[in-house]
Amino acid sequence: MQKVVGIIGGMGPLATVDLMNKIISYTPAKKDQDHIHIIADNYSQIPDRTTAILGKGTDPTPFIVQSAQRLENAGADFLVMACNTAHFYFKSIKESVSIPILHMPLQTARFLHVNNMRRVGLLATDGTINTKLYQQSCQSYDIKAIEPDKQMQKEVMEGIYAIKGSDLEKGRFYLSRVADKLIKRGAEAIIAGCTEIPLVLKSSQNISIIDPTEILAKSAIKTATETESAKAIG
Repeated sequence: MQKVVGIIGGMGPLATVDLMNKIISYTPAKKDQDHIHIIADNYSQIPDRTTAILGKGTDPTPFIVQSAQRLENAGADFLVMACNTAHFYFKSIKESVSIPILHMPLQTARFLHVNNMRRVGLLATDGTINTKLYQQSCQSYDIKAIEPDKQMQKEVMEGIYAIKGSDLEKGRFYLSRVADKLIKRGAEAIIAGCTEIPLVLKSSQNISIIDPTEILAKSAIKTATETESAKAIG
């Protein structure tokens, strides 16, 4: 019997919709009924994770936990989160429910490992960089995650804010420039640790863009269609 995917939302509408769309689009389907059962809790009251991680905002843990518990009560068999910084609270969420949660940074690091990548650049928000989620996940597979320096990180944030403001060309300019610098520092690929980044950066002959949301979506499909019980990852 196919399992139900629960998406913990409320932490960026675009990220939640993007994950749901990818799960739907990557699922093999010959007819309308061939789709994954998805339920989402797009809880708008979850405080900003980045400001909390930087010590300037309300702890979002109780709110994310409430969302996870609602999804479990609604019938979800396992949970996923499109928000990168939400994984900073992964342990607390995992302890609050009895169903598995797929860990996006670890899923991404495992993908890199399977594809024999040893050095990757990281493009992400200040919050994701500061949590060390991708750095530690990569390290567990003996992969080096190369972070932008302070000036480069300022450009990354300029690019992300530009995309959020619908200025895709400006966003592409800043993010492409930082991605090129990370490649010159030895990165074999770039992890797009923010939903907005793949909107302007695509894999090419010169650069390989790794989209964690895409990896998570495919992992969710695999977990939902497994015959044996889902396993917690992370």
